[in-house]
Amino acid sequence: MWGTTDPGLCRERNEDAVAWSTEQGWALVADGMGGHQAGEVASELVVATARELLDGRSSHDIKRLLRRAVTEANRRIHVRATVDEHHRGMGATVVLARFTPRRLVVAHVGDSRLYRLREGDLVQLTRDHSLVQELVDDGMLTAEEARHSPHRNVITRAVGHQRTVEVEVISHHSRPGDRILLCSDGLTDLVNDDGLAACLDSAAPPENVANALMELANQAGGNDNIAALVADIQPSFSIGVRSEQCRNS
Repeated sequence: MWGTTDPGLCRERNEDAVAWSTEQGWALVADGMGGHQAGEVASELVVATARELLDGRSSHDIKRLLRRAVTEANRRIHVRATVDEHHRGMGATVVLARFTPRRLVVAHVGDSRLYRLREGDLVQLTRDHSLVQELVDDGMLTAEEARHSPHRNVITRAVGHQRTVEVEVISHHSRPGDRILLCSDGLTDLVNDDGLAACLDSAAPPENVANALMELANQAGGNDNIAALVADIQPSFSIGVRSEQCRNS
């Protein structure tokens, strides 16, 4: 498992963050937003909360555990934004996954995404909480039109913007050999599904693939911060507390 971020070619600051625990079997991408470096603060709060609530803990109710991690991050960000005028309005989109050889559970808010590559077939398992996704669902835009819409970055949910947040939690069967991608919109706005699949469908280790995805997005313009985390489902996971984080400035 490996994740990385890149500020891109047009942004001075990097407000994306990735974090993971290989032994515990969880991973997340957070895409912060807000002025005066508030987006960076928001994504850091998501990471800190996830570590506190997930590292070294096991649960038979994984959905509840992940939902709690995201809702607690929402509470902490909202409180910080309320008491500190420099952080007012800050928030983040989040995709958080817990995986085992047989089950993949995902909690997400906003338009950060999770994909699964299985036997060369790439499937987006999360559904964006965004204006253009609603228009696609209503039949008013095609998926291709949505990719180029000037409103494609208008999200309808974010962690921290309100006192409470609706967290979408999904569960899918997984199996050894699946390759999982968590990413921010800085990647998916610039690299289409075919490009993602071609990069992921490789014998290269996750670190090489994540770095290659950074390069693809920057070659396509790099107009936003970029985050990608690649995980390969293994036959077994050992439970531990070692976790890692990456934010490239």
